[in-house]
Amino acid sequence: MVEKIYHDPEIGEVRLRKSSRSRRVSIRVHPVRGIVVTVPYLTSYDTGMKFFLAKREWVKAAVARQNEVQKNVMALTPGQVEELRAKARAWLPGRLSALAATYGFAYKSLAIKNNKSNWGSCSTRGNINLNLRLAAVPEPLRDYVLLHELSHLRHHDHGPGFHALLENLCRDRMSVARYEDERDDKLRADILVFAARSRAAFPVSHLLEKAIRTYRLV
Repeated sequence: MVEKIYHDPEIGEVRLRKSSRSRRVSIRVHPVRGIVVTVPYLTSYDTGMKFFLAKREWVKAAVARQNEVQKNVMALTPGQVEELRAKARAWLPGRLSALAATYGFAYKSLAIKNNKSNWGSCSTRGNINLNLRLAAVPEPLRDYVLLHELSHLRHHDHGPGFHALLENLCRDRMSVARYEDERDDKLRADILVFAARSRAAFPVSHLLEKAIRTYRLV
């Protein structure tokens, strides 16, 4: 594919992408992949831009709806930290234990911390640390972080073996999980739909990684 990037003053980055498979101009707005205007290969980028401008208000509304789901974690007051810590302690141990049992992992200990540098970590001794801010993100992304750290129990680096294992775990989890919050379950379903169209080697885990990165640790 060939593409150009347009920076809209309100919406942000818009990718105009040519595709030999497309027969018409189309727009997709996705919380992970962003805004993509797909243009048939022999159609001009100007035609794609005109189509985007005609649909600009619809795109703005779609982005606003997605932002209700994909809110960045902002700086927390001490009171908010303690509130999230309580939620994390009530939720994370049971979920980590359940996922470990489901997928055949055994870890030694779990610590929940107010970490501003990462979402989680796993030591070579099998001790897992998780960020209390996980209590403030959608459940599919929480599960991704937990599966990421559990995968490090078998692969302590980020090599091909780690990514293959994590992809299998994430694909299974996103396929069988049903989240109570409709927005969380829609995010899960969207991840699977876009992964099915992706040519990436590990599309499900890649999309989940991109989604969790939209939340800032501050």
